[in-house]
Amino acid sequence: MEPIKITIFQAYLFWENVEKNLQNLSLRLSALREKTDLILLPEMFNTGFTTNVEKCAEAMDGMTMRWLYNTAKTFDCVVAGSLIIKENDQYFNRFVWMSADGSYVYYDKRHLFALAQEDKDFTPGNSRIIFELKGWKICPMICYDLRFPVWSRNVENGYDLLVYIASWPDKRSAHWRALIPARAIENQAYVIGVNRVGHDGNEVYYSGGSMCISPLGDVVYYKPEDEDLYTFTLNPKDLTKAREQFPFLKDADKFSLL
Repeated sequence: MEPIKITIFQAYLFWENVEKNLQNLSLRLSALREKTDLILLPEMFNTGFTTNVEKCAEAMDGMTMRWLYNTAKTFDCVVAGSLIIKENDQYFNRFVWMSADGSYVYYDKRHLFALAQEDKDFTPGNSRIIFELKGWKICPMICYDLRFPVWSRNVENGYDLLVYIASWPDKRSAHWRALIPARAIENQAYVIGVNRVGHDGNEVYYSGGSMCISPLGDVVYYKPEDEDLYTFTLNPKDLTKAREQFPFLKDADKFSLL
């Protein structure tokens, strides 16, 4: 493992307007001057969180996928975020991990948010995936997945960094602030949560609160309220030291997901 430089973009999103969002994201990212290894964007970064699949869904060779590739190539890094994908007459809230060479892997959101009827329009994913970057094992999750600790459990040190991209409303921000540190401490891994800011088309307000928490529960980064583009470095020595000092994972209960 090598030190890894990560850029979080806590973005304001324009409601169901793909072109405007991609233009704004490109404009804001143009201010990025330092080299980074990974750019993380919020859930449904090209539309805002919506269940209007007929209007907002794209194919895997659509405009947003091309934008992800061009952005990854421009900054010579991985760019990751979720969008609505239509595939085989099904809709997925899909976390795409796009590399600078145009190769990609993805994770489909497992826990669909029934309170917003996401479960009526989307098909849930059925498997976890681990991405690798600079020797780091990175587990991607999307928003509502945060509430389900079994799905997020770090089994046998399966990952080093857990990432939640989200559209998490301000009215439940206390849960966000509590659960992300809990996931970091219980899984002895760094945890990053990337949220959005502003109002959506349903007048739901998002107050950001994007953060990175260390395996010991320390705050590496936290930003409420404002749009923010921020880059920080995670050092594998700090992760190793935390796990050696407190080797709790070896005592974890054995279980399997059904």
